Amino acid sequence: MAQTMAQPTTRARRNPGGGRGSAASAFLGILGEILLTLAAVLALYIAWQLWWTGVESEQAQSSQRDSVSWVDPQKNGDGYTIAKAQQGDPPVQPQAAVTGDLIAQLYVPRFGQSWQRNVVEGTDAYQLSRHGLGHYSETQMPGQLGNVAIAGHRSGYGEPLAHVDELQPGDKIILRTQDYWYVYTYTDYKIVTPESTEVVAAVPGQPGATPTDRYITLTTCEPRYTEATHRWISYGKFDYWAKVSDGIPQELADSATSGGVQFERGQSSTLAKVSGSMENVVVALAIAYIVVYLAALIAWRYPVLRQIKYGVRNRPAVSFYGWFYRHQPGPMLIRWALMLILALAIAAALFEWAFPWAASNIPYLKVTSNFVAVE
Repeated sequence: MAQTMAQPTTRARRNPGGGRGSAASAFLGILGEILLTLAAVLALYIAWQLWWTGVESEQAQSSQRDSVSWVDPQKNGDGYTIAKAQQGDPPVQPQAAVTGDLIAQLYVPRFGQSWQRNVVEGTDAYQLSRHGLGHYSETQMPGQLGNVAIAGHRSGYGEPLAHVDELQPGDKIILRTQDYWYVYTYTDYKIVTPESTEVVAAVPGQPGATPTDRYITLTTCEPRYTEATHRWISYGKFDYWAKVSDGIPQELADSATSGGVQFERGQSSTLAKVSGSMENVVVALAIAYIVVYLAALIAWRYPVLRQIKYGVRNRPAVSFYGWFYRHQPGPMLIRWALMLILALAIAAALFEWAFPWAASNIPYLKVTSNFVAVE
C-alpha cells in the first residue's frame, strides 16, 4: 500500500530552495563526482587487468585441458609412482602443431607444488592472454635438438611468469606433453631489448649455430608492472626425459602423511570453474534491477521526490548521483539496493566489454598490456 505523506509545515514552505548553494559550489560538486567516478573506473581497470584476466585465463586453460585425452601418470595405491629417468635421445612430441594447439604443460616447482600452466602453439596476443604460455613457432619442439622457447605474461592474464626473478641455478623446469616428461635445469638469465631475437635461436645467443644439445628459454616482460621496455630471459638445459605412463618426475613428488607420493595437478579454482564471462552476470543483474525497480515503483513510488515537492525536505544541491538516488522508488533500503545492483551491473559490463576494448585499442593501454613476445 502506498505510504501517505505528511502535510508540509509552514517553515518548510518558506524555504523551498534551501540547500542549493552557489553555481560555483554546484560546479565543484559535479567535478568532484566526475573525478571520483574516474578513480573508481581506474581502480576497476586495474582489478580487471591484474585479477579478472587471470580468472578468464585459468578458465580457458582448464577447458582446454579437459578437451584433450592425455594419459594420466601411473599410480601406486593412494599415490603416484616415480617415473624412471630415461637416457638417450628423447622422443619428439608433438611433431607439429598449429596456432592454439595445446602442445605441453609447464611445471616449475620453485613457483609452488601446484603451479602449472598450459603451453599452446603461437605467441600472438590472444594466445598469451587466454591460454597461459605460448611456444615460439619458429623454435624447436620438446625433445628436438635445439631450443624450446616459450613466452608468457609477467603481470595480468594469470601472470604465469611473474616470479622468474626468483629462479635459482639448479631449479627444475619441466615440460609435460601428451606422453612424456622433459626435465630441464635452470642455468641463468639475462635482460635484453625486444629486438634481441638471438635469445630464441636454436643455440641461445648464437643464431645460425647447429645445436648439439637441448635447451629451454622462457621470455617475459621487464619491468613487471610498467611499460615492458625489455625482456627477462630465463635459460635451462635438458637433463632427462621420462614416460608419463611410468609416473611423475621425482622433482614433482610431494610426500604425503600416508607415505604415498602425491602430485598437484594444478586444479582450477572454484571461481574459474564457474566464471570466465561476465555476460550472464550483467544480464542477471539487469533483470534483478528491473524487477526490484518495478515492484518498488508499484508499492511506494518516489518518496524523496514527494518530500521535496511538498516542502518536507529542502531542495538538495546539484549532484548527479543525488539526482539518480532520488529517482529510485521505495524506502531508503530499497533505493540503496537498487543503486548497488546497478553499480555491480556497470562494473560487470566494464569487465566484459569496455576494458578488453580499451586494452586493445587505446595506445597507452596497448603498450602497458604486457605483450611479451620478442619481436
